[in-house]
Amino acid sequence: MKALTLIFVILIALLQYPLWLGKGSWLRVWELNRQVHEQQEKNTTLKARNAMLDAEVRDLKSGKAAIEERARSELGMIKQDEVFFQVIESQPQQQVQPSPQQQSKP
Repeated sequence: MKALTLIFVILIALLQYPLWLGKGSWLRVWELNRQVHEQQEKNTTLKARNAMLDAEVRDLKSGKAAIEERARSELGMIKQDEVFFQVIESQPQQQVQPSPQQQSKP
């Protein structure tokens, strides 16, 4: 009777091995589900980015305002008969203090 029980335990263990540790195991399924969820999140962000790029392309194809804005901001272009003002902010001058070596020299 003990031998029959041992045979059944070994048989059950052999049948359970592929379920838990084999090629199509639960652990592998859980890992693949996690990877699928990560990829879905990446896809969602990429779809949003693609939608923004698509809108920008449509705007550039149809309207001149976007092209004009790009020319102004990226290329520094201005329209004909337009006056361009450049504001240069003055930086406060810092007081230069002599280094310790310069102070000790007579």
